[in-house]
Amino acid sequence: MDSKPLRVGVIGAGRMGMTHHSIINMMPGAAVVAVADPSKVMTTLIEKYASVAVYKDHGAMLKAETLDSVLVCTPPSANGAILDAVADKGLHAFVEKPFLLDAARARGLATRFAAAGLVNQTGYVNRFNNVFERVRALLDADVLGSVIRFRSEMFSPTIVRETEESGWRATHTNGGGAIFEMAAHAIDLMHYLFGPPDRVIGTWLSKVFSRQVEDIVSSTFVYPDGVAGQIYVNWSDKSYRKPTNKLEIFGRKGRLLADQHGIKLHLSAADPVHGFKEGWNNIFITDVFKPVPFYVRGMEFTAQLAHFVTCIQNPGTPNRCSFADAAATLSVIEQLFADYQANGGAK
Repeated sequence: MDSKPLRVGVIGAGRMGMTHHSIINMMPGAAVVAVADPSKVMTTLIEKYASVAVYKDHGAMLKAETLDSVLVCTPPSANGAILDAVADKGLHAFVEKPFLLDAARARGLATRFAAAGLVNQTGYVNRFNNVFERVRALLDADVLGSVIRFRSEMFSPTIVRETEESGWRATHTNGGGAIFEMAAHAIDLMHYLFGPPDRVIGTWLSKVFSRQVEDIVSSTFVYPDGVAGQIYVNWSDKSYRKPTNKLEIFGRKGRLLADQHGIKLHLSAADPVHGFKEGWNNIFITDVFKPVPFYVRGMEFTAQLAHFVTCIQNPGTPNRCSFADAAATLSVIEQLFADYQANGGAK
């Protein structure tokens, strides 16, 4: 393990770029040394208060700076060209989800980074949430028995009024809409727990306030041996204060309900091996909490970047959310759009 701090560049100084900047800069094994963003306001503030080099575009930063890794926090439509340049420089990369907008292109970049021995990670934070980690452990331990049905849901008050259609989030071309912005998290959580589906059926997209993109997504994922999972995502739900993931799993031994904060587990018989009684069992976030050195927005945001640094400093460490994982999620997203069109959508 190299004892020198990693020299990190941040590309994109929006909300997620600044979140990741603040987190990774608090880690003893890494230091942000440069930021690239076209906004003069943002780069002026960063240069004044963060004391790092600033550039108006990633090309200038990559040419001028000696870096070990980059955090790419730009709209997904811009990420392909950026990552080509990052790979040319031989740098490790962390990229905000959904990574890209084209699954084939995503698979190509995943192969390129892996072949070069470069750590590559995508920001699907559910994989680093302590509760969902415990859910996966329960599935691996066969506590629920064979899974028969499951449901992955996500709700938020992201779009709750008519808005101008000028921002990048307003079109699929730039990576906007509930599927790319929010459903990607729910889909990736299904990948993390159950793997990719064989096929997607019954997809429907609904508009509430948006004009060009969907606000509500629903679909059914079909797996081998008759297993099926449903997804329902609504980012126009005012009854939620902030984004919330919900998970329900029904197996032959019991039923599990989970969100980011805890698990309710109902078993048809006691499981003394794992310490569960017959009937309802509660697992709270405090029961599975793993401390992190710095808190911004959620513990999982710090945990994922700590994992990124660990993978760089300890070659051979398995990456929990690689570009290949993100490419698989993009493949399902493409199936969602195709199935919706086949059902007669957007006529």
